Amino acid sequence: MRDLLFLTHRIPFPPNKGDKVRSFHMLRCLARHYRVWLGTFIDDRDDWRHVDEVRRYCADLYCVPLDPRRAKLLSLRGLLSGEPLTLPYYRDAGLRAWVERVIAEQRIERALLFSSAMAQYLLGPEHAGLRRVMDFVDVDSAKWTQYAASKPWPLSWIYRREGMRLLAFERTVAAELDASVFVTAEEAALFRSLAPEIGAERVVAVANGVDTAYFDPARAYPNPYPAGERVLVFTGAMDYWANIDAVESFAREVFPTIRHACPESHFYIVGARPAAAVQRLAELPGVRVTGTVPDVRPYLAHARLSVAPLRIARGVQNKVLEALAMARPVVATPAALEGLVPAAELQGWAAREPAELACRVLALLTDDAEGERLGRLGRAWVLRHYDWEGNLGQMLPLLEGERVQQVPGGPCFDCAQHK
Repeated sequence: MRDLLFLTHRIPFPPNKGDKVRSFHMLRCLARHYRVWLGTFIDDRDDWRHVDEVRRYCADLYCVPLDPRRAKLLSLRGLLSGEPLTLPYYRDAGLRAWVERVIAEQRIERALLFSSAMAQYLLGPEHAGLRRVMDFVDVDSAKWTQYAASKPWPLSWIYRREGMRLLAFERTVAAELDASVFVTAEEAALFRSLAPEIGAERVVAVANGVDTAYFDPARAYPNPYPAGERVLVFTGAMDYWANIDAVESFAREVFPTIRHACPESHFYIVGARPAAAVQRLAELPGVRVTGTVPDVRPYLAHARLSVAPLRIARGVQNKVLEALAMARPVVATPAALEGLVPAAELQGWAAREPAELACRVLALLTDDAEGERLGRLGRAWVLRHYDWEGNLGQMLPLLEGERVQQVPGGPCFDCAQHK
């Protein structure tokens, strides 16, 4: 079996947040075709208990403990060096030494890098003999630029600087490596426009998927909600700024209208590590903040609908795909639906203004039959377009130097021939 070096900025387990969902399924897919040598960071102490689970997929696993508070301080060195702060945040001498040793001892010929910061370990002419593929996932530089617009000074300056410096680094990476991957065709097109010097054929979209056997609405799940509540739910990591912004604006600007018209309605915010601003939302009438839950599926299965009112979003929102896989209707902002395969089933689900969001939510809270109908359509759409094996199979020809043909609107490579 051939060897593959795989570097990720966060341990790919458990698959409980956006990047870890993608990196875990990628690891599982790659392990069926390669002996995987995985180097990664662990930024959550609770994740150390999952190391043995990840090791099952690897020939070897090298984990670097990362203290986010200390890493933030160290990242400020980027202000002196002129580089993006993201790079010193994820810089570790031990990991670099492990990478060099593995390449030399195992005679590694191909590598997959997940998240732009990990490219720093394989840049330079000494690695030119490697087949190197960069999974940027999203255009992170654009994300920082987006954040800058809504932050006060000096954060606005720092975020704007990070956007500019990170874009320069992303362009350097894409110019040197063999292929650049993004999670949607829209993100890939954005990067092509920001880096026109990179050949379009070297910028590829590889979509996410959903584990539809795990997110299966046909299973029986215990009801976590009190009797009589009509629940709308938001799921996601609640220390992530875009999610915090989404639930704050929804709870304060949209939900009061819903609650007034439907007093039995309750808005549940389900996700780990809720920031202080999120915890304060529990003081509002009808708003509940759960914190970490052992299994998100019961909260989806017994909700009337899921909401994704993100005002800032990049790539594909797994929270939307998982809710649809559980046959729950979704009311979302246009930003949260960007990047999804176009579908008639999703038309009319997007709403931008608070009054429009409230109107769509109320329609589903009070019409159970319509909610069930839309939920069935949504799951069928996910089954057609978001299969992990089919979508991630596109990574295999990229790693082997084969041409990948992009097909708009769905998976474009059959993984079977590489099994």
